[in-house]
Amino acid sequence: MTGPVQTPGISACSSDGRVFRPSARSVTLLGFDFGSTTSSAVAARLRVGRHRFSGEVSLERPKIIYRSKTVFTPFTGDDLDLPALRRIIRGWMTDGRLEIDDIFSGGAIVTGLAATRRNADKLTALVHEYAGESLIATADDPALESWLAFMGSCYGMSRSRPRRPVLNLDIGGGTTNAALGLNGDILSTGCAFIGARHFRFSPGTYRLTGISSFGERLLRQLDIDITPGDIVAADARDRLLELMIRYLEEIATGQRDLAEDSRFAFIEQLPLNVPETAHDPMITFSGGVGALVYRAALGEPMPGITAFGDLGIDLARRIASSPILSKNLLSCMPESRGHATVYGLALHHTEISGTTLFLPAPQLLPLKDLPVVARLKIDDKESRISHGLKMVRKCQTGGAIQVNGTPGRSESRQAVECFRRFGRLLGALMKEADWPEDRPVVLLMNSNCGKTVGNYATGWKQYALPLLVLDEIPDRDTQFVTIGRKKGALVPVSFFGMHHAASRSNIRITNTQDTC
Repeated sequence: MTGPVQTPGISACSSDGRVFRPSARSVTLLGFDFGSTTSSAVAARLRVGRHRFSGEVSLERPKIIYRSKTVFTPFTGDDLDLPALRRIIRGWMTDGRLEIDDIFSGGAIVTGLAATRRNADKLTALVHEYAGESLIATADDPALESWLAFMGSCYGMSRSRPRRPVLNLDIGGGTTNAALGLNGDILSTGCAFIGARHFRFSPGTYRLTGISSFGERLLRQLDIDITPGDIVAADARDRLLELMIRYLEEIATGQRDLAEDSRFAFIEQLPLNVPETAHDPMITFSGGVGALVYRAALGEPMPGITAFGDLGIDLARRIASSPILSKNLLSCMPESRGHATVYGLALHHTEISGTTLFLPAPQLLPLKDLPVVARLKIDDKESRISHGLKMVRKCQTGGAIQVNGTPGRSESRQAVECFRRFGRLLGALMKEADWPEDRPVVLLMNSNCGKTVGNYATGWKQYALPLLVLDEIPDRDTQFVTIGRKKGALVPVSFFGMHHAASRSNIRITNTQDTC
């Protein structure tokens, strides 16, 4: 999270000396996390400040206003129990005194085994029903989950130790999401099907009640013959847990023996690519199992065996006993000590964008799930720009183009000429193509040039083109963008559907004040 911390009624200064006027506007951020075993919600509120001279918008550090109790994710047979989930969400909204109209932005993430259920897509609609249109429901996006868990677990710790890489392992019921960061920036994300709930038990016993499809495959490779109804013997439990620990240790050390073993290649969903400069990282944990790991390390009372109906307690104890995995347990303990994903979702998905965006037709909003079809440079050739527009034209709902708005020349006059040329060329190509009104073109630019490009593209609004230019948006290696409805002077912008090599996915805010 960037921006100054503010006190109501007192001007706040950022670290670079910029002075911000206090704002009367507050916004509420909301995060839901539906996992393999448990679900939870967090809401935060922050105030919007504005630069005293430039008008640049900035956000104060968010304050948690609601933190739900963790509940078991309800299932009925092989599906999510949607009526029960409706009651849970309604209860969260009531307990937190949260109103749909008050929610500025947020997200719901469905992870692990919950994301694989046949009716997981219906949970998305349920979340939108209770938490507003700006909420993004993301299922089975391991890179995003890894990013969120890192931000919610150890972002501050990483920033306070800028030269030491930090590896966060978010271990839940179905997966382990790994994220490697340096000075708060994510270097790599990964995911493996290592989790506590692939084998389910009658609580308090080792009588097996269910096995996931991954668990069944793992049993075959280990030549363990057990079926639901059996009492799982200590030897079988040891072999399962030892394999999980070995896999986690290899993630922590950068080794890939198991991942490259054809018998166990199915365990890896997304490889964690560790740069040579980031070896020997500090190791932190989050997720349901992560919370138990820290309890074990601190010597706090632990629940009885299989108290949650899975191997989470056993796995946590083994992690706390591993010399490799436990080396930083007491010296580098995250504040959240648990469900970091929902914290990352609620607290670290909002950043600041520019004040010079081009938004001539706010009625076009919201625009949901626009594909990011091209990535251009501000000084690209006409053929490249034309190709990008053709790709947008093929999308029935319109599309987005990321534009690197930093020209190769550094002189300001030449830079402005680059922006002017790009805008004029874009507008000419759209007019030549008789661009349809129902096919919006969204430019995501990383430079402070939104008004310049938009005005030159439309001849200073002489031509009505369905064009939106959002500036100071960093490059995101993602597949989709959603732009929410204008709320006061703000518009929420969400990125999701990360590519394999992407390291970040988040929501940014764009200011619509004084747009052209």
